[in-house]
Amino acid sequence: MIRFRNPLSRRAFVRALGLGGAAATMSPFATARGSEALVSSQPASARTTAIRLDSNENPNGPGVKALDAMRAALTLANRYPYVEQDGLSAALARLHRVRTSEVILGCGSAEVLRMAIQAFASRTRHLVTAAPTFEGPSRHAASFGVPVQAVRVDAALALNLTVMELSADRAGLVYLCNPNNPTGTILSGSAVSAFVERVGQASPQTAILIDEAYHDYVEEPGYQTSIPIAVARRNVIVSRTFSKLHGMAGLRCGYAVGHAETIQALARFKLETSVNQLAIAAARAAIEDRGRIERERTINRETRELARGLFASLGYPAAPSAANFFVVDLHRDSRAFRDACRRAGVFIGRPFPPLNSFARISVGTMDEMQRAGLVFKQILGG
Repeated sequence: MIRFRNPLSRRAFVRALGLGGAAATMSPFATARGSEALVSSQPASARTTAIRLDSNENPNGPGVKALDAMRAALTLANRYPYVEQDGLSAALARLHRVRTSEVILGCGSAEVLRMAIQAFASRTRHLVTAAPTFEGPSRHAASFGVPVQAVRVDAALALNLTVMELSADRAGLVYLCNPNNPTGTILSGSAVSAFVERVGQASPQTAILIDEAYHDYVEEPGYQTSIPIAVARRNVIVSRTFSKLHGMAGLRCGYAVGHAETIQALARFKLETSVNQLAIAAARAAIEDRGRIERERTINRETRELARGLFASLGYPAAPSAANFFVVDLHRDSRAFRDACRRAGVFIGRPFPPLNSFARISVGTMDEMQRAGLVFKQILGG
């Protein structure tokens, strides 16, 4: 197995995957996560031993400051986190320069999405979403009997705001994932602002939820958070999570920002203590660790772009992405590729209809992407 001393070594990555010059001779039996074979007889269903590129997690995990904060918080494990929740809400309010009444916590952003469906949609007021996008709101809608209108992304894989606006008439809730999962595309700040304005005029009772789960990864200059819009308007909510760049997917901590009246509407459906002591402590430490946020953004960009280059070298150009994943069009049903990867110990994203020929690849560590790249080359015949 080839290991890198410098996890961001472009030369080592390119040399290992044979993307330029003479490729080094390597066995496909490279180990995954340091202990088991990538191509072996072991069952790929053993997720704990696979290279996991399927859930848009941060493979680097929480930062040192967050880990230290969690250790210190262990002594509070016997206490309900009422006071600590208030402390995190206040810290987030300071971060975003809003009032604490304009912030609400959730068990990941998943709880926020569920609260929004319950608060604003109903059997007579449908949900407008994209196809494909994150399916959480649609799943919640189905469980509550809420009709769903899904609008297919456009030819550039971007959210089709023109059609979504038409579908928003008399809707209870419109869901915009920005950057969008799984396509990795973004909406500019001006595009979102104009959309909110038009929907607000045409259907003033319709709420708009803007999911910014991948906000911290975006570097494109035209992108802007919609938090100022959400605080100013009663029909807009912005959701955030610590599951992505901050590496806390297993801790389950998210939040929403919006007008105080909108937050009150969400609060009617919130679990009283849905965020635990360790998650609260880690989140407070993470938002103050600005240096780590910048480092994670850089690491993600470099690793993502080199992995996209691998697919391009195999004849499958991957779509541009502003997040910690990307999609690649395999020009065939992607499930066969996904299943072959699983058998080789590499987990990639689930299908996202109607883009059935696209595979979503989450960004792992540079070392993981190098080893997964051997599998991708073998399966695609590179």
